[in-house]
Amino acid sequence: MVSVAVNFLAVVVAAIVSMVLGFLWYGPLFGKQWMKLMGFTKESVEKAKKAMGKTYGVSMVGALVMAYVLSYFLNYALADTAVEGAIVGFWAWFGFVAPVMLTSVLYGSKSLSLYYIDVGYQLVSLIAMGAIVAAWV
Repeated sequence: MVSVAVNFLAVVVAAIVSMVLGFLWYGPLFGKQWMKLMGFTKESVEKAKKAMGKTYGVSMVGALVMAYVLSYFLNYALADTAVEGAIVGFWAWFGFVAPVMLTSVLYGSKSLSLYYIDVGYQLVSLIAMGAIVAAWV
């Protein structure tokens, strides 16, 4: 087994960038469409705001885990440039994230429009995280 050295600063920065991308993606870029597709009402949005700290905290932990595991993929792929990292991020998305999210949509009777918004964010996020972590080797 290959010994993997993880750059924890790169992992943290990549996770923060993922969160910022999520804020933009689900805010000014696609927020209104996403909220409509999710069936949110003014009341449900107000209720969700009360738990937003916990939601962001758990999301940050998820982003940290994803960036950390992605650093292993990058190490095994010998990716040490931003472009190579972005490519590995794409393949991680294509092979793991997109199919799992599609299955969830198909069995959960959710719209493909919602899938495109959600899976699009994951694509951009993984490409950015891959580029950041690989460039910081």
